[in-house]
Amino acid sequence: MKTPSANPKNAAPAPQALDSQLCFALYSTNLALNKVYRKLLKPFDLTYPQYLVMLVLWESDAVTVSEIGERLFLDSATLTPLLKRLESAGFVTRTRAAGDERQVIVALSERGRALKAKAKVVPQGLFCATGCTLDELLSMKSSIEALRSNLMRSE
Repeated sequence: MKTPSANPKNAAPAPQALDSQLCFALYSTNLALNKVYRKLLKPFDLTYPQYLVMLVLWESDAVTVSEIGERLFLDSATLTPLLKRLESAGFVTRTRAAGDERQVIVALSERGRALKAKAKVVPQGLFCATGCTLDELLSMKSSIEALRSNLMRSE
């Protein structure tokens, strides 16, 4: 009886191969996700990071820069230019806190509040682009959040 020869196409990739890397799967998925968001957010003149800030503010208006940073896992050096662009576009206002001038309060402008209703099409557009069921997406989201928590604990 002849033994089958090893078929490299069916073999598992080597541990150091690019396709074996979780980081690359997440990275390349994030690139694809950002491409979809770029298309969905273009009519609103928002970038993906700006959209994330707007989501935070639509949930809880008039928060500090540090509170936004905590929600988005970003530092103030990354947030400040992003917030300046949102302010220039007329979506938010930035003011110094009365009790502590070191804190900057970011609040929605009228234009920023109005954008919330218009941007309701974005989550639906993303859902359609995934080709996944709602249950699949919720399961993936839960798994990714657990992974994030585990990685943050290991820092």
